[in-house]
Amino acid sequence: MCIGLPMQVIATREGFATVQGRGELREVLTTLVGTLQPGDWVLVFIDSVREVIDAQRAAEVNATLDLVAAAMGGASLDHTGAHAAAQFDLPSALSAEQLHALTGAISGAALKDPA
Repeated sequence: MCIGLPMQVIATREGFATVQGRGELREVLTTLVGTLQPGDWVLVFIDSVREVIDAQRAAEVNATLDLVAAAMGGASLDHTGAHAAAQFDLPSALSAEQLHALTGAISGAALKDPA
């Protein structure tokens, strides 16, 4: 499984960007997304930028990754000692409209009526 890390562009040069996020600074390839500017948010997979995102989407992905890291670290209790509930809905619990907003996918209605 490959997980995209939200990172913010610090500097650019032809075909590359220096990005920072999740506690690290690295240089990544930008050939799949084109020209970037310092301050842009991107999703980085291994050593390449695969998608340009906005700050809100970066925060959502970071929050989800924090939950995954906490779960992998054995954190399942909240501050009262009770079992903590997931802080997000799994895709199976989302409506078609919510999935569309999350993924940018074409909705079933748009496929039936392309006009």
